[in-house]
Amino acid sequence: MVKLVLVLGDQLTPSVAALRAADKTTDLVVMAEVMGEASYVRHHPKKIALFLSAMRKFASALRAEGWRVAYTDLDDPDNTGSISGELIRRADEAGAHEVLTTRPGEWRLVEALQNLPLDVTMLEDDRFIARQSEFEEWAKGRKQLRMEYFYREMRRKTGLLMDGDAPAGGKWNYDHDNRKPASEDLFKPPALQFDPDETVSNVLDLVEAKFPEHFGMLRPFGFATDREQAKAVLTHFIEHYLPNFGDFQDAMLSGDPFLYHALISPYLNIGLLDPLEVCQRVEAAWAAGDVPLNAAEGFIRQIIGWREFVRGIYFHAGPDYTSRNALGHTRALPAMFWGADTKMACISRVIEETRAHAYAHHIQRLMVTGNFALLVGVNPAEVHDWYLSVYADAVEWVEAPNTIGMSQFADGGLVGSKPYVSSGNYISKMSDYCGSCAYSVKAKTGETACPFNVLYWHFLVRHRDRFKTNPRMSPMYRTWDRMYEDRREQVLADADRFLAELS
Repeated sequence: MVKLVLVLGDQLTPSVAALRAADKTTDLVVMAEVMGEASYVRHHPKKIALFLSAMRKFASALRAEGWRVAYTDLDDPDNTGSISGELIRRADEAGAHEVLTTRPGEWRLVEALQNLPLDVTMLEDDRFIARQSEFEEWAKGRKQLRMEYFYREMRRKTGLLMDGDAPAGGKWNYDHDNRKPASEDLFKPPALQFDPDETVSNVLDLVEAKFPEHFGMLRPFGFATDREQAKAVLTHFIEHYLPNFGDFQDAMLSGDPFLYHALISPYLNIGLLDPLEVCQRVEAAWAAGDVPLNAAEGFIRQIIGWREFVRGIYFHAGPDYTSRNALGHTRALPAMFWGADTKMACISRVIEETRAHAYAHHIQRLMVTGNFALLVGVNPAEVHDWYLSVYADAVEWVEAPNTIGMSQFADGGLVGSKPYVSSGNYISKMSDYCGSCAYSVKAKTGETACPFNVLYWHFLVRHRDRFKTNPRMSPMYRTWDRMYEDRREQVLADADRFLAELS
């Protein structure tokens, strides 16, 4: 009897579990572009176009391999508007009662599929290096779950950058070498972009018509939309960017939104690239002497360390994770996040690049927009929705722990041991943003002082009871206590004034 085989927009891998378990001669692959997935948050138009283009090409590839595919276009008049609705519709058409699916990367979809009036077999998504059961076993009995120790287990498991039982070079982590500011590089090749083919052009026209009010620029569009193009982006990164990636991975530079970053996270997250294959190619470049160890290690850590860790956290924490708000923050997301005018040059630069590219790298997200949202006390659910909306690589299993956990400390310390907050000094050190800003990063108080400088102390004072005994933060409270009282009063007054104006 025919089974339906559901393939979601972030499961575009020929060997994904549901396809491996299916019978090509009898089963029917179901893929659907539905408004429910395109609009449950207001996704960036480039993000929508990437998913739909890649889905259409993947469906064509499956048909070429002999699969029967029932594919629903977004503008199909019979489109029910949801994944559940399309499965029920296709089941009625095919006389099917069973669904094979790979476990989705969002609790929302897991629960929707579990509530279908069909027999659903949900298989583990084994495209990751660590199975969820493996993460749960590692987490069992630990008072704190820290990425660094999980990462070491993944190094041992994969053998990447290992010298027997020891890490290559004698150290697990070379992050201290990866904090250099960048300057303009006139000889760096531009990011690899692809001209839209007929499939992509049709999608762009559709997205332009359906989502004209969504934040973000749809055109020009240069994303890879199939595996061969995604592999070309990886090769371009390894040959041209990886040697400098380590040194400058935390840097921010006006006019160069990509610097030496790989720009492959969207392709990893929708299934066009395999994480282990990517890491093995980077390791091979190091072994050949083409890239330094700090670059290879820093990159591999982001994939087999951080990426795997946050996925484990997402499913370990449970369906209520995105509603957590340990610090009790309630402020609405400021309009500047949607492009409203701001005198803060760093915020303006990152938002402009986000609007144009559906991209910002990890330090821009963590230490500019995330840092600001945390300091001013934005409701973390709104911050979560924003990050999920505006970035092309944002699927919930990876975005939520990065936002709710690392960026906003809304999970109370499950992901990180302390909140990632800083004054303007960090941004000044790692970028050239401050030179063109209306505020002065050197001014500690007054109307011209960088808002980060006063908001940093305001945050610490607001949450003193929670963080005063944190060993990584207690020195800052001692610094605050040593300030003259009139200085402390001025700092708090300036922060209150800025927050009032922000409201």
